[in-house]
Amino acid sequence: MNKLFFAFLLLFVTGSLAFATESSIEDYQQLKSALVEKYSGITPREWGERVTGVTTHINGKGKRIALTFDACGGKRGSGFDKVLIEYLEKEHIPATLFINGRWIEANMETFKQLAANPLFEIENHGYSHRPASVNGKSKYGIRGTRNVGELVDEIELNARRILELTGKKPNFYRSGTAYYDEVAVKIAKNLGEGVAGFSVLGDAGATYTKEQVKKALLTAKPGDIIICHMNQPHSGTAQGVMDAIPELKKRGYVFVRLSDQ
Repeated sequence: MNKLFFAFLLLFVTGSLAFATESSIEDYQQLKSALVEKYSGITPREWGERVTGVTTHINGKGKRIALTFDACGGKRGSGFDKVLIEYLEKEHIPATLFINGRWIEANMETFKQLAANPLFEIENHGYSHRPASVNGKSKYGIRGTRNVGELVDEIELNARRILELTGKKPNFYRSGTAYYDEVAVKIAKNLGEGVAGFSVLGDAGATYTKEQVKKALLTAKPGDIIICHMNQPHSGTAQGVMDAIPELKKRGYVFVRLSDQ
């Protein structure tokens, strides 16, 4: 990627000429080149949602569980489940929001409001919602990043966009589809982000009915990370979550963000 192309890419991602300075371009290129040199030629041995290095649980002391919601972006994934988020706000339920770069650009004002709300922490769901691969593996018909360089762009460009908009760089990364190879997980950690998986499949990509969502959430045990979606307002996710949370509270569960450990 030459300097001019990268400058235009940074401008497209960030919307800011100031961000695409000569210094920032040089720094990014050096970071990317170092990781390409370090990891190119290494063949992954694992592929999946729970490969080595992926965090699937939090500290469950005190019956804590973590609600996480993905916003995937794209033509069919840039909606906003306002009912869900307003319920979390009303009930003071903290959550971790994994937000994709495409969703940010389609929902800029909403994104800024979410980022300003201390109930929520904003984390990285990638720039273009790609599975995290160093050799182009695919999942659910979505081709993964083809090499180390593409993976660095997928993680770091969205992280820097979030940093520019919120003043905080993400602490956690979850790939599109939540699939990884173990080399990709190491690269994410080199970029300063833990890789957040899950232990409870809450809505199966927002395809579950409200009854299925409720049933899934009620299987939670102390320390579980629940994955759901906040970008499909016509799904059963919101109602299922709203039906499950009162019961989980009765069982003594406390909701925390991933960073609350």
